[in-house]
Amino acid sequence: MRFFSDNAAPVHPRVWAAMQAADGPDRAYDGDAISQRLDAAFSDTFGADCTALWIATGTAGNCLALSAMVPPHGGVVCHREAHIEMDEGGAPGFFLHGAKLLLAEGEGAKITPETIRAVIDPIRPEVHQVQPHAISITQASEYGRVYLPGEVAAIGALAKERGLGLHMDGARFAGAVAHLGCHPAEVTVQASVDALTFGCVKNGGMSAEAIVFFTPGMADMVRFRRKRAGHLQSKGRYLAAQVLALLEGDLWLANARAANAAAQEIAAACADRLIHPVEANEVFVILSPAEAAALRAQGFDFYDWTAPADAPGAARLVTSWSSPPREVQALARAIAGL
Repeated sequence: MRFFSDNAAPVHPRVWAAMQAADGPDRAYDGDAISQRLDAAFSDTFGADCTALWIATGTAGNCLALSAMVPPHGGVVCHREAHIEMDEGGAPGFFLHGAKLLLAEGEGAKITPETIRAVIDPIRPEVHQVQPHAISITQASEYGRVYLPGEVAAIGALAKERGLGLHMDGARFAGAVAHLGCHPAEVTVQASVDALTFGCVKNGGMSAEAIVFFTPGMADMVRFRRKRAGHLQSKGRYLAAQVLALLEGDLWLANARAANAAAQEIAAACADRLIHPVEANEVFVILSPAEAAALRAQGFDFYDWTAPADAPGAARLVTSWSSPPREVQALARAIAGL
């Protein structure tokens, strides 16, 4: 019974069907009819004109989006625990040709205008120091915490005030929107987000994500950078088909609601073991090594996690759109019975 990661979840049947329906000859790269529908589909989803490019991985999506905002001599403000800092193997430095990540603090892996200012205000406006060019936030954060629309808007206002780009790593964006119950535009384009990496693989996709640009013209440079980085796939229609299948009928939100509901069921059994409020599909819980071993002996798989200083141990439990209800219920009972 696997609660390792939503990356390991199966492909949604409607995504498989869309890929099969895309079979047959068409133009290569992104000249096919399916890829050409992405802009309109995302514009409908967000209620605003936008440009969307498919991409194979979230790492490439994050870095290529930032490459449109940050020169090689510039910097990106992000949380100390951000995925681009902790889990992308130096890819931002590679794709941005040496640009630096400027690390900010914040509870729940969320940064605020105050913690951003604490990083950028001491930087002297001279060639001897790396100048900030963009801010990157993760929605939902690396600890499953969700930025409220007003929180994103406050960061967006600071970005505009300082002439910085604003990127959103949306690997679990669907879970955040499902939790908030808001229109997706409220936490993106209406909050001055310039580019969003729209996560699909964790939410029922197979091998496709999307970079959504809300700022006109920003995608133009990235088209060239995507090719140069080796990410312009020749049969792009199969990537586009996955993304469109998730957007159609708001399947992306239905899948996220299922994952969130499963996480809430587990969280309800954790009581005071919870390390962070559960707002998407990740549950961070205090477990001693013996308790973790007891759960694994019952057939539950999950990752150990860095525990708070006063805790004997911790684990991360991740649900997905396809988490079997009986396994979710079994895990909740097992935790409650520790």
